[in-house]
Order: sequence, then structure tokens, then C-alpha cells
Amino acid sequence: QKIPLHDENAFKSAAREYLDRFKDASKTQPPPLRTYGTAITIVGTQNIGVLPTRNFQQGTFEDWQKIGGETLTDTYLVRTSACFSCPISCGRVTKISDGPYQGDGEGPEYETIYAFGGLCELDSIEEIMHLNDLCDRLGIDTITAGNLAGLTIEAVRQGRIDYPIDYGQAESVARLVEDIAARRGIGDTLARGIRFAAEEWGMADQAIHVKGLEPAGYDPRVLKGMGLAYGSSDRGACHLRATFYKPELAGIVDKDVIPGKAAVFAEWEDRLTLFDTFVLCRFYRDLYQWDQLAEILRGTTGLDLDAAGMRRIAATVSDDARRFNLREGLTMQDDQLPSRFHKEALPETGKVITTEQMEQLLGDYYRARGWNAKGEPPLE
Repeated sequence: QKIPLHDENAFKSAAREYLDRFKDASKTQPPPLRTYGTAITIVGTQNIGVLPTRNFQQGTFEDWQKIGGETLTDTYLVRTSACFSCPISCGRVTKISDGPYQGDGEGPEYETIYAFGGLCELDSIEEIMHLNDLCDRLGIDTITAGNLAGLTIEAVRQGRIDYPIDYGQAESVARLVEDIAARRGIGDTLARGIRFAAEEWGMADQAIHVKGLEPAGYDPRVLKGMGLAYGSSDRGACHLRATFYKPELAGIVDKDVIPGKAAVFAEWEDRLTLFDTFVLCRFYRDLYQWDQLAEILRGTTGLDLDAAGMRRIAATVSDDARRFNLREGLTMQDDQLPSRFHKEALPETGKVITTEQMEQLLGDYYRARGWNAKGEPPLE
């Protein structure tokens, strides 16, 4: 059925205005996402040393250009694809013309490239495309799959398990993904999640996760705000709750400064929480600021709210999610990062995110949210 709108004319007028504004800006400077897809992100993460590599032991990958967005576009792109009426068209329809991985496919996205290319040190975009397709067909998340492969490689190297796999071995990684899907051998252990597998293999202190979820391709030892994003996210080390990698990569927010960062992060998170309630794409975060969100809200519902009013609504979403997690056994400790980010400096930059920095970020974040020192929201 048709969705009723409070003011259909105002809503459609705003939609046309925003679309025209975006198209006009795109004529002079086409957005990288449209030209190269999310795979272009590897340029920014590589340049500042936050591209997780070798299971988070490094922040740069020597062969990154072989697996980046330009290589994918110049050699394998058939056409772009888009969600309904979207002018960005960040999707990639791709094709490998010959060789062992010949065939049509979709993507891969940046996160898949980081997870298999960086973490597992695979320097062939065709190998990553094959693994992306394999995971899609098996229904397995590629960030998790790459992280599980990285943990397995380290377990083998440390003599904790026996399995034929090492860095740079695409077919071995593919076999591992299939074993996870079929729950064969160590695949059954890995299918239960990175936290379970790490504990089984005596590697709990080495597993890279928050609340059981593996992080995306932005190392928090350099991007300190992403450390807070990973720690505070209600579902674990998620990069999409606030997409705070964007302001840090772009220099909008100083990646090294700790004081005041949590308050800025909380505002970003509130705005992106409204994106979820409106069902808006993350890649329009620069176009839809508070004024634009208010206009959309008036056209759809008739509510006339300023930024503070909209933030109060977003806060109820965050508070309720937190209350649910606390009810299910969450503690403050679950907001902490893996010890590697505190203890093992990136060789390229010598940087870590200290426990003191993380404690300050979380404490400031709790206060910005109106929670107590234990990270507990007020009673409903």
C-alpha cells in the first residue's frame, strides 16, 4: 500500500531539491563511491596506516594497489549498480573473464578486501572476488570470515592447531570458509564465533573482537574515535552505528585528540541513528544534516523538531538498546577493546590506543549519553 505522508508536496519538493543539489555537485566532482565503489577506501586507510594487515599486526599492506578500487574498476567492472533512484551507484557488477575464478560477480566491497586482502595477505583481487562470491553463496559475513581465517593462521603458526593454511594462501582460506559452512573439523569450532574459537585454542587474549563481533577495516590505534565506536556499539565492533571513520579519515575530527571527542561522536551517532529510523543510506551522511532531517520529518509525520528534539528521540533508541543489553548480562568490561590495541604498537606509526585513553573516551561518552559511571541509562 502507499505510505501516507503528512505533507506529500513538501516531501517531494525536498526530495527533488536534495537530488538536484547532489547531481549538481557531482558534475564538477564525481563522488569516489560512484567512480570506484567502496573499494576506493583502501587508498585512505593505507595512506595513514590504518589498513588492518596480517591479522592486525600491521597497519599497511605492501601490495594494496593490486587489490584496490582502481584495479577493480579498470579491469573487472562491467557496470555500476544502485538502490532505487540512487545517483551514487556504489555497487559493482564485475566479471573475471578467464582463469580458475572465471565468472560474474558483485563487488567486492572495501570491508571484504580488507578482511581477506589485508588480514590474510592475499594480493590478488581475483582471489578476493572468488572468496567474496563464496561467502555470499554460503551466507557468511566476509568481515567475520576474514577475521576467523586470520585467527586460524596465527593458531597454526603458534602450533595450537593443525590445519593447512598460511598468509597468502587463497585456496586454503576458501577451504576454511567451506569447512566453517559445513562445520567440518575446526570449522565447527570457528562456526561458533571468534570468541569461542579463541578460548578453545588458548588465544582469548589474541582474539580481535568486541562483544563477540570482529571490527571493520579501520585500526583504532590510529583512529581513536573508532576505538570508542567499536567499544560502545550495542552489537559489538561495528563501524556503521556512527560511521565515525569518515570524519577521522577526512580530517574533520582530529584522530589523535581525546578530550571532547566523545561528545562529537555522540552527536554523529544520534544523527546516524535517525538515519536508521528514517531508513536512509549511510553514504548520504554529508548531505542530510540536522536541518534536512527536520524537513524530512515535517513532510512525513508533521513533527516540527529542532536538532535537540531529534537528538532526544535518537537517545531513546540508544538508551533502550543499552537497557536490553544490560538486562541480558552486559557489563562495562564488554565495552573494552582487545588488549592488542593497547599493548602492541603498529610498526608503521608506533601508535596504540592506551587503556587510559579508552577509559576517558568511554567515561566522556557515558556522560554525553546521560548514563551513570557504570554505563547505565536512567530508569525508563
